[in-house]
Amino acid sequence: MIMRICIQPVGDVNDEILKFLKKKFGEVFGMCEILPKIDIPIYAYNFSRGQFNSTLILKSLPTVEDIVLGVTEVDIYADNLNFVFGEAELFGKRALISLARLRPEFYGLPPNKDVLKIRALKEAIHEIGHVLGLIHCENKRCVMSFSNSIIDVDLKDWRYCKKCLKKLQDRGIYISI
Repeated sequence: MIMRICIQPVGDVNDEILKFLKKKFGEVFGMCEILPKIDIPIYAYNFSRGQFNSTLILKSLPTVEDIVLGVTEVDIYADNLNFVFGEAELFGKRALISLARLRPEFYGLPPNKDVLKIRALKEAIHEIGHVLGLIHCENKRCVMSFSNSIIDVDLKDWRYCKKCLKKLQDRGIYISI
């Protein structure tokens, strides 16, 4: 089963990261394209928090037959959480990641594109996993492991563990990881 992932830039997003994700998604899922950028919905901004509501951005993404992954540079949060790296519709069509807290410079370190790329890939594959019906995995090395901090992101692999791959295969979803 060849899947098509549509990458939806939300606001201005680093082109190098988008092209990297497109290449990797093509290898893993079969097909990928980058859609024309859309604006960040201003109503998603919470002035008291200084962040954007991830659920509102997620719901603003286009609905198409394929999976849509929104990628944004703004800092996002979900209800009852200080921040999130991303959010997705379980068994849905849409997912979202933010690059803001994946950047080393967010933590006072020098910029590092290679670190940013692999972190973005991990969080994107994680959120797409939710769209495909996967829930959080107890295996801390699995990409479906919940990331409570950037340390958790760095500890996990960008691939699904054997158990999560089996769940996908049981649903007729075969990917190249």
